[in-house]
Amino acid sequence: MNLNVLQTFVEVARQGSFAAAARAADTDPSLISRAVAGLEKELGVRLFHRSTRQMALTEAGALYLTRAEAVVEELAHARDEARAVSAEPQGTLRLTTSVAFGQACLMPLVPAFRSRFPDVRLDLILTDQNLDLVGERIDLAIRLAPSIEADVICAKLFATRYRVCASPAYLAKAPKLTKPVDIGEHDALLFSLPAFRSRWLFRNTAGVITETSVRGSMVLSNALALRDAMLAGLGPALLANWLVDEDIAAGRCIDLFPDYAVAATTFDTAAWLVYPSRRFLPEKVRVAIDFLRERLGA
Repeated sequence: MNLNVLQTFVEVARQGSFAAAARAADTDPSLISRAVAGLEKELGVRLFHRSTRQMALTEAGALYLTRAEAVVEELAHARDEARAVSAEPQGTLRLTTSVAFGQACLMPLVPAFRSRFPDVRLDLILTDQNLDLVGERIDLAIRLAPSIEADVICAKLFATRYRVCASPAYLAKAPKLTKPVDIGEHDALLFSLPAFRSRWLFRNTAGVITETSVRGSMVLSNALALRDAMLAGLGPALLANWLVDEDIAAGRCIDLFPDYAVAATTFDTAAWLVYPSRRFLPEKVRVAIDFLRERLGA
C-alpha cells in the first residue's frame, strides 16, 4: 500500500471532492482522481459515491476511512518524533483565531516567528467561526472565551478584560462621562452580539456590580471596525484590552473607567491556546506554543 495514496484518500474524504483535495495539495485534480481509482481497484470496493454535483463515502469507504485516518495519523506522529530528535521544527503549522485577534496580536509577531523558525510554514486561518480542529486539520487555535468546553487540550494564554473607551475628540464635545450610569446618555458604539447591545456591567473595587443600559445608532460586527469608529470620535465603545491598550498608552483614546472591571456577559474571560488531544505534540506546535507564551503570556 502506497502511503501517499492513503493520505490522498483521507484528504479527499475530509475535503469532500477531488478538486478541493487537489487545491489543498496544490496538484492536479486528475492525479487525485487516478490515485483514488487505483486504490479502489486494489481493494476491490468502491470507496465513494460519485455524481456530477457531489461525492460521498460508501459504507465500505466510511469503514476504511476510520482505519486509514488512524494509520496516517500514527505515521505522522512517528515522523515528527523522529525529526524532533535532531532536526529543527518544520512542516506546515495550521493556526486559527478570530479576525480581530489575528490582525491585532498575531500578525505583528509573524516576522519574529518566521525568523526564529524558518522551516515552519505558516497557514493562518483568521475567522470568527470556531472551526472543528480535527475536521479542519488545525494544529493550534487561540480562542477568546470564559472557558473551553470542547474535548480538546487547552491552556490559558492570558486573562482578558474589557474597557470602555472614547477618543479625546469625542470627549471634548460630549456630555460628561464621569460614572458608569452616564453611558446611558451617550450614543454608544455597539458590538453586534446580542449580549453587548443592551447593557454593560460594571464592578467596582468593593465587588459591587452595576448594570447600565446602553443605546446606540451604530452597530458593528467587527471588533477592528468598532475600535476604528471609536478612535474616529464617533462615540464610546466597549473593547477588549488586547485591542486598545496600545491606543490608550499612546493617548489616542481614554479608558473612561479604569477603576472598574467592565463586561457584557462575564468578567472572567481569557485567551486560550487550544489543540487536539494527541499522544504526541508535534515539535512545530510545541515551539509555537512556547513562542506565543513568551510574547503574549501574562
